Amino acid sequence: MDISVIIPLYNEEESLPELYAWIERVMKANGYSFEVIFVNDGSTDTSWEVIERLANESEKVKGIKFRRNYGKSPALYCGFEQAKGDVVITMDADLQDSPDEIPALYKMIKEDGYDLVSGYKQKRYDPLSKTIPTKLFNATARKISGIKNLHDFNCGLKAYRRDVVKNIEVYGEMHRYIPYLAKNAGFDKIGEKVVHHQARKYGKSKFGLNRFFNGYLDLITLWFLSNFGKKPMHVFGFLGTIMFFIGFISAFALGADKLWCLAHGIPQRLVTDSPYFYIALTMMMIGTQLFLAGFVGDLISRSSSGRNDYQIEEEIRCDD
Repeated sequence: MDISVIIPLYNEEESLPELYAWIERVMKANGYSFEVIFVNDGSTDTSWEVIERLANESEKVKGIKFRRNYGKSPALYCGFEQAKGDVVITMDADLQDSPDEIPALYKMIKEDGYDLVSGYKQKRYDPLSKTIPTKLFNATARKISGIKNLHDFNCGLKAYRRDVVKNIEVYGEMHRYIPYLAKNAGFDKIGEKVVHHQARKYGKSKFGLNRFFNGYLDLITLWFLSNFGKKPMHVFGFLGTIMFFIGFISAFALGADKLWCLAHGIPQRLVTDSPYFYIALTMMMIGTQLFLAGFVGDLISRSSSGRNDYQIEEEIRCDD
């Protein structure tokens, strides 16, 4: 099969028939074999009934229905599991992503050799309250992830080589950082394509402003896990050691100053009367706790069942 199209959705009953008809038209015009997987993320409208009707009318339609609303990342995860196409396309169900972009995305994966191609909605039809935070968010994501050529990490329109979606785990709200997840899994041929962004035709956006705050927290989590997930001692142990020695040297300096003053008959208040003594003591305690946190984290990491999970691209075996 050439292409699997995965469409996560929540309360998009009006747009689904039009979206599928558009996808089908594009696929037939280009001679692609395809499937469309709708993932109904706990919709409270008649979205599932629409999907069932489409599935009865076309064998190309598949559907997954969640019992409740879990979020976009779980929907993509389940869609990725079911996908059978050589190239996997994801798009939103609100008709803001154009299926006419599919042939060019498919070509970039199959002919140009990309592992992942992310859409870039250069001209957006969103209010400033959404576009300005989006620009700041993407700038931060580029800096932390090291993927300098992407301008829109959170664009729903993306194309993947099948190996990519089968070797990454999208969880929580990590759908924003799929290119970063792919890079960490060893798929570093990541490209971008300017795509057409259409104004929403039906309904309203299902995402609030809190997604930007949550997005930054998820980015920090992903950065830490990708750099120190299997070696927590390298960060906690290092920080703990630095803090402990700063505190120890400070306390030692206070004690040495007290002894020098006593030796020369200079009146000096008690070391415990100095606020610097308690600051130094606190730094030593925090440093010790950080070091122990790194040690415990290392023990947990070493006992993890996935500690030796590595991405193997190819293998040559010699039979005895």
